[in-house]
Order: sequence, then C-alpha cells, then structure tokens
Amino acid sequence: MKKNISIIGTGNLGRSIAEGIVAKNLTGPNQITLTKRDISTISDLENRGYNLTQSNLIAAQSADVILLCVQPNQVAEVLEEIKELLDDSKLLISVVTGVSIKELTSLMENKIPVVRAMPNTAISIGESMTCISSADKEGLEIAKSLFDALGKTLIIDEKLMQAATVLGASGIAFFMRYLRAATQGGIQMGFDAADAQMIAMQTAKGAASLVLENESHPEVEIDKVTTPQGCTIEGLNEMEHKGFSSALIQGIMTSFFRITKMKSKE
Repeated sequence: MKKNISIIGTGNLGRSIAEGIVAKNLTGPNQITLTKRDISTISDLENRGYNLTQSNLIAAQSADVILLCVQPNQVAEVLEEIKELLDDSKLLISVVTGVSIKELTSLMENKIPVVRAMPNTAISIGESMTCISSADKEGLEIAKSLFDALGKTLIIDEKLMQAATVLGASGIAFFMRYLRAATQGGIQMGFDAADAQMIAMQTAKGAASLVLENESHPEVEIDKVTTPQGCTIEGLNEMEHKGFSSALIQGIMTSFFRITKMKSKE
C-alpha cells in the first residue's frame, strides 16, 4: 500500500499505527503526515523521517488515506476544518470511539468513503486485533489490507463496534492486569520480579498461540494440562471459587455498559 497517509491526532494509538505501518513496510515514513497540537511531544518521529504538522488542513490535502484518531469531542471541530478537502478520491478511516459512520458522514459536505476501525495498541508491533466496518466495499478492502499487515482483522457489523472496543482495545489492559497478578504470584513463590514477569509473559503468549495455531477452544488446551488430583486443577478450582471467570466477565460488561451509557447521553 504505497499511499500517502495522514494521521490526525497523534496520541498513543495514532503513533502506534504510524510506527506499525512503517515497520511492516506498507509505506515509508516520508509518506506519513502526523498532526498534533503540541508536536514537540512527537518531535523524535521527525528525526525518523515522518512529516509533522500542526495543521490538519495540510495533512488532509496531501493524503490518500486519512486516519482520524482524535477524541470524540474533537471530531466535529476537526471535520469542520477539513471538510472542503474531502472527496471521493480520499478514504477516511475513523478509530474514534463511539462515533458512528452516519454521524461522521453528516458532518461532511462532500461524499467520501468512511470506514470505522477499532485496533489496539499492539498495532505498533504488528499484533493488533482490529475490527472494521463500512458499507463502502472499496474502502473496506483498503482498510483491511492496511490492518491485515498489522495483526488480525475482523469485519463486523457496525452495531458491534462498541463491544469490539471493550473486548479488543480495553482488552489489552485487562490482559496486562492478569500479567501483573501472575508476576506478583511468581514473586511470592520466590522468583525475582524480572524472572517472574518473563515467565508470565511467555506463558500468556504461548497460551494464546496454542488456541490460535491449533484452532481449538481454550477448554481443550486446559484439559491437556490438568491431571487428576493435580496442582493445576486445584488452582483452577480455587480461582473459580473466588470468582475468577465471573469477575472477568463482570469487568468486561461493566466497561461495555459504560461505553453504551456514554453514547446514549450524546
């Protein structure tokens, strides 16, 4: 994908996308323009060949693909600023939480293909889980080819985008919290912090890889390591007695109810 790409709103996610695109050789840093009000916070990227500007107009003018990575309350202002430059020769990909394609389109005068996408910060290392949605087939193909190179991609109905945000994007934090807890357990058993963390991280990576590579269910892989009267099943049962699975599900659903409640107030 040798296209000029502009990322409007280069926070953590926008930066991760830019670095992932370059790492996977989808395009060079000289073909990526990044905007931020305080560009001094991303000045190191200019030294690596990226184009930096505070002007959303400049970024939109030169782009074939525009990634909108701003906060939800900034969307109307940004689109008002650049809408005269938007036409069907460009593609707008929004990673803004909670703003629908219909709402985005209503804020623009000209017809432009719009895709909603929800990646996570693992995109910077090519391991994102990105859910995408659009009624525009060509735009969907372009977005999919971009995000396919940066991890796994799933095309979903737009009505599931809020759920995808919780499960895929917030999910990074949920799994990180498990890694932290597992590391603390390892320290309590006698490992130093660095070794405990390495064991926890590689074990988590291996667990996910087993399910992905074997195309199996997690319970199938669990059965392979639980022996009668063994330590694994005893530990699992104790976790369930303490509400491990229930707490995870409740946490996920609490995040989902929060995001849907925020949307209903808009």
